[in-house]
Amino acid sequence: MDPREIFEDLKQRVISLDIEPEASLNLSDLASYYGVSRTPVKEAIIYLEAEDWVYRNGNHFTVSPLTLDRMRDTTEIRLLLEVEANVLALRRMTPATLATLDGILAKISNLDKVKDNEELSRLDTEFHRVLYQATGNKQLAALLERMLSGYLRFWRSRPHNIMSGSFFHQAKEIIKAIKAKDEAKLRELSVVHIKQSLNAIMGMY
Repeated sequence: MDPREIFEDLKQRVISLDIEPEASLNLSDLASYYGVSRTPVKEAIIYLEAEDWVYRNGNHFTVSPLTLDRMRDTTEIRLLLEVEANVLALRRMTPATLATLDGILAKISNLDKVKDNEELSRLDTEFHRVLYQATGNKQLAALLERMLSGYLRFWRSRPHNIMSGSFFHQAKEIIKAIKAKDEAKLRELSVVHIKQSLNAIMGMY
């Protein structure tokens, strides 16, 4: 495996909590796990550090903790960027992407009252990823998806049943606003959606 592949795998393990928050990363153990030398592992961890998934602690690397302050900071950035990104996605929406959103709308409209949290998280990620990619701006999409992954870490850290009806209410309305090409409504819904995501996390602590 090359450093980028190791980085992607480690990142997913951090997001999924397979590697716990504040865990110390041992280069030798990771090299053995991936069947490589320490060099590509260290390069991968430097990539993780650049994206703030880990931080340097003396001579060691530690997985970033889950803190409410971190989520508040992330929410402020999402409110600045994601709201306008959604509007940009609306303006650059293609028939193919609209069809994809219709498919997502059908899925979330037919969910049972309570579903498996992992399934709901995957569907929520799919919804946001489609909007991020619809902006046509790869750097913006990557940044927003990284922040969304931070939210997923929090959801997975507090096992509980997500009520699919309330969880996806704003997503349904956002899709409807996009189809109606209503930018003002989309901005309003996007702000509410992001703030409610933080409130839901706050309610778990």
